Amino acid sequence: MVEYNPYAYATQEDPYPIYKRLRDEAPAYRNRELGFWALSRHADVQAALRDTELYSSRDGVSLDPSATHPDADATMSFLAMDPPRHTRMRALVYRAFTPRRVANLEPRIREIATGHIDGFIGRGECDFIQEFAGKLPMDVISEMLGVPEADRDPLRSWADTVLHREDGMLDVPPAGMEAAAKILNYFQELVADREKHPHDDLTGALLAAEIEGDRLTPREVLGFLFLMIIAGNETTTKLLGNALYWISKNPQEREKVRSDPSLIPRWIEETLRYDGSTQALARTLTQDLELHGEKLQEGDRLVVILGAASRDERVWEHPDRFDLMRNTNAMLSFGYGTHFCMGAALARLEGRVALEEVQRRFPNFEIAWEKLVRVHSINVRGFASMPIEFSP
Repeated sequence: MVEYNPYAYATQEDPYPIYKRLRDEAPAYRNRELGFWALSRHADVQAALRDTELYSSRDGVSLDPSATHPDADATMSFLAMDPPRHTRMRALVYRAFTPRRVANLEPRIREIATGHIDGFIGRGECDFIQEFAGKLPMDVISEMLGVPEADRDPLRSWADTVLHREDGMLDVPPAGMEAAAKILNYFQELVADREKHPHDDLTGALLAAEIEGDRLTPREVLGFLFLMIIAGNETTTKLLGNALYWISKNPQEREKVRSDPSLIPRWIEETLRYDGSTQALARTLTQDLELHGEKLQEGDRLVVILGAASRDERVWEHPDRFDLMRNTNAMLSFGYGTHFCMGAALARLEGRVALEEVQRRFPNFEIAWEKLVRVHSINVRGFASMPIEFSP
């Protein structure tokens, strides 16, 4: 009988054979030991993401017991809200986090990217995660929020610690709880400062955002800042590492990018589909449900496996083939419907600029396979360390 434990798959080379068995043998899978259901077929995952009344986000998107509580929105912001609370929060955030604000970042993102590359290009080697992919998103988000440069490395370290899980660990460890508290304390001070001394940054814009007299509370701003520094930073870091990993594993596709850099956006999209940063999201059932012959009950916790849905052979031909020319429109890597990721445009922009600079400055990079270190996390897949070598 197939078994699925999301705590065990982040560090595997390829969890997708297990995902296929789930789709084929147990499309409504029950893990009785950990007390959750899991959906793995594209149609079921998409339906669950669409139906916010039946599949509630009120308890947050993580299975970690300590993350499932009435105040989950304190750290997960609108990820832990259902309409109409979610609708209101998202509309107000959108007033500050506009597409124009994101699009205008491109020159600065490129400047940050080239600055980091300048720091190691002469050596002919670097740790791609520690020296580039982990720094670029944090710098971009920090500048948006108004975080000084000196505070970015500690924030990144705390964010890494919040997500890290050792083997066999089934909840946020004490170090993760302590790191989360440090992040919250840091942003409490930043929000308090912006209330007294308004700035032209995203934090200030969030505090000033208004719709017919309705404004975000300082607590709501704090929750969104926490979400940005965790989700907005870590997922893009993992996307970049996964992109280098899978293009290196597929030399024919790599040659396409070398010959035609305009394919870089396709490289990003296929990486998101093939091995996305976010593998799974939790939901809570609001009523009894019968699905694939199984009886699910109101209040049950459920996991939608985005990574499994994105390799479903019912949607894609040869889904286990890394193919830059594939139509990826049906992928669910950024979610779907009401909860579609608000940061998707920023992640795609950062990814495109970063990979354009990789191809421009060190296109002949080679990964030191024996030195790779994967991240230990419940729902994020990627690398903590990726040493590479190249000829400048």
